[in-house]
Amino acid sequence: MPRNTMRWLISGFILVVAGLAFLLFAPKTNSGYRLKVQAGYGMASVSRDLAHDGVVYSRYALLGAAYAMGMSDKLHPGNYRLPRSISTWQILQRLRDGKPDTVTISIIEGNTFKQMRRIINQNPDLHHDTATWSDMAIVHKIDSNITAKQAEGLFFPASYEVDTDSSDLAVYRLAYQTMQKHLQAAWDERRSGLPYTQPYDLLIMASLVEKETGNPKDRAHVAAVFVNRLNQGMRLQTDPTVIYGMGSAYRGKIGKADLRRDTPYNTYTRNGLPPTPIALPGKAALEAAAHPSSAQYLYFVSKNDGSGQSQFSHNLDEHNAAVRQYILKKGP
Repeated sequence: MPRNTMRWLISGFILVVAGLAFLLFAPKTNSGYRLKVQAGYGMASVSRDLAHDGVVYSRYALLGAAYAMGMSDKLHPGNYRLPRSISTWQILQRLRDGKPDTVTISIIEGNTFKQMRRIINQNPDLHHDTATWSDMAIVHKIDSNITAKQAEGLFFPASYEVDTDSSDLAVYRLAYQTMQKHLQAAWDERRSGLPYTQPYDLLIMASLVEKETGNPKDRAHVAAVFVNRLNQGMRLQTDPTVIYGMGSAYRGKIGKADLRRDTPYNTYTRNGLPPTPIALPGKAALEAAAHPSSAQYLYFVSKNDGSGQSQFSHNLDEHNAAVRQYILKKGP
């Protein structure tokens, strides 16, 4: 090989190495960045976010180095605070260490408190100080003046960000305080003439609305059905309360025997609201409980058309016709 060609190859190689070294090891200035690694994220997703936000010089240099280090698989989820000046290599080291600065706990509307506890207990980035506590021990630790007898419904479903290695009690405290804020706001702004004697009644109603609403458009009408029934002395007759009262005996279906079996939560056998919420209601359900529609509906049934919407009826004849149409499929 000619000597000049060899010199060009060596020079080119040196330039490539120098360029890669710059892309990997030269610090890049940012405004102070928080990298959010969502559950299931790999380096492809992270590199795309970092390149889009201008935190790294080259997405492909980051990806190449990550693959060489065996980091292409799922990364440890959480939020990583990056300093104002950081190199691609230093970012890779942070991600490989897998220790985020903060952790996000997401609780979904309609979850029960039991499900919330399971989500929190399974998170490896928290100190599980309350893992062996009873539900009410958690509540009393947060609020010693609480009058509720059960923890169900007292915690607001949302995403909460806390420092890694925080006590799990910090998440419960945030969720409890958030629910108190939203519940008080709904109570203060509620429509007049509702059959509630205290904010806790509104919270119970919101949990029923949360569990019975398949489409957001129906929320206020669902609340109206329950409010109208209470005002007329009718039983609520809602399946989610029966299911909640069955506890671990529920296996995915309820039959006539379950509807006849009396429990404190069986709204087919007992009048009024159930004794506690049956789930963790979100803000929209609280607002619907505080502001049900003015419609005089007393019944509803699912349309079973994939929309999640229900058909609402003013009386039993209308309701029976809706059942024939949407459940029995016998036409209008």
